[in-house]
Amino acid sequence: MSMMFRVIVHDSDIRKVVISEKPADVEALKRVLQEKLQVTYSFNVQFEDPDFNHALCNLSDINDLPDKATLKIIPLSTSPSSSQADTVLLSGSDTSEQLSAERQSEWPEDFEIPKFSVNVEYRLRQGNLAFMKDGTSLDVGRDIKHDILESLAGAMYTFKAYPSDENFAQVATALIRAHPCLTEPGSSTGSAGWKNSLKFKMANYRTKLRKCGCSDVAVEGKRGAEAGSAFRRSIKKPRRFEVNFLPNFPNGENEDSQECLRKELVEEMKKKSRDMSLIGQKMDSTFALRRKEIIHSEPPVSEILEKWPALFTESQIFAEFNRISGKNLRSEFYAALDKHTARFLEIFRKKGGTQGRTLDEILRQVDLKSSDVSCVRTAVLYGLPVLLGDDSDEFFKTCFDSDVDADFSQIDVGLLTVLPEDMPARTPHALNVNAMREIILEGKFVMDDVRSLPHAVCLLFALIYALNLDYPKTMRNTFEFIQRVFLSLGGKNLKPKLQTLKNQLLT
Repeated sequence: MSMMFRVIVHDSDIRKVVISEKPADVEALKRVLQEKLQVTYSFNVQFEDPDFNHALCNLSDINDLPDKATLKIIPLSTSPSSSQADTVLLSGSDTSEQLSAERQSEWPEDFEIPKFSVNVEYRLRQGNLAFMKDGTSLDVGRDIKHDILESLAGAMYTFKAYPSDENFAQVATALIRAHPCLTEPGSSTGSAGWKNSLKFKMANYRTKLRKCGCSDVAVEGKRGAEAGSAFRRSIKKPRRFEVNFLPNFPNGENEDSQECLRKELVEEMKKKSRDMSLIGQKMDSTFALRRKEIIHSEPPVSEILEKWPALFTESQIFAEFNRISGKNLRSEFYAALDKHTARFLEIFRKKGGTQGRTLDEILRQVDLKSSDVSCVRTAVLYGLPVLLGDDSDEFFKTCFDSDVDADFSQIDVGLLTVLPEDMPARTPHALNVNAMREIILEGKFVMDDVRSLPHAVCLLFALIYALNLDYPKTMRNTFEFIQRVFLSLGGKNLKPKLQTLKNQLLT
């Protein structure tokens, strides 16, 4: 008996899922949903219970589930809490194992101040009452300040190993908002001193973690010349707001055990009938090894393709982006693109000069195919670099079937549109919806037969994250706009060109 579900992955990602038969239990349902939704994290399931006026309840018995139901998946956070991180640092044992869990979410919009020790919480309550009565700030002793800063550093680390200046300011502001008695007299913000103290404490916190072997803070060791760590000289810190840039090995795992899993993955990919569920599990398990190789060794793309062929399948490209950033790229990319499409077309029509002539050429084709969603999306992605002053000529390439074997070795990052021979002569921004697309990295075709240009751009963006590549120089503004505006991966301080276009979209 088939079952149909409306599944809420998150507020902007709601999907229809149909399964052929009723699962044996809740765990079996989770496995089916994980495969159907292509999510890589653990989760619980809630359902709208008709017995309680369709309010959400945890699903504990599969027999409670109607044949048609609305489900919501609740990610299980495996990041250590600030108090757990504190305990680990103080104990000094098995830290790399206890902090091996991957981060599950990006930096929050509203930072929640953690609970401190019982003694500190009591002192703060008394201080807040006195502040409300007569505006007297609490005289913070050394022990209380140490407890507050250590707890805050642990809480911040669950989101980022290297918070930005903006992040430190946000936490300091949240601290005095939660505990007004900590407001600093004479400070313009009331929290400038806390912000500076947090920066020093976070640096010390990373030093402790580094001594315990945590990978995502070892990158800072590039300044040293320690034996056996020559690779560190070329390592960089996270640069595109990755949630899991360089994770530790899972508990009980090491490089040798993960290498065995990698070899099993290669063999599975050689089969005609592949077990994609098994491949997904092993790709999850070997994430730490893969990131270590890519970040430390910076191998050429051809070598990564040979060692990690599953990474270049569509499902695993999106899964890898989710592991790194905590984002559902496909859902958020298309949601943002469709949300702003109408406004983009309005901006295109108002442009004059050389930009206007190029955009007019794109708009004429849109007017002929305005009902084709893929065509309109393609037009926006062709027009975006024009608005941002990028040069897309070496990025968007076009050829006929007969030319596909031509030399593309000079293209580091690009998209090739392959047209059938019977199509009209190609133009730089032709919206050929039915053409094939191929992704080029370091002169090699790494994916072919991609169904549309928007999908190819989406996949390429994920590959850049997965392989830790630079954005193409001539398209840097376009990719940063997708990252920071479409996907909200980044701080609020945008380049002037990006900020101007963002403002135009919102007016």
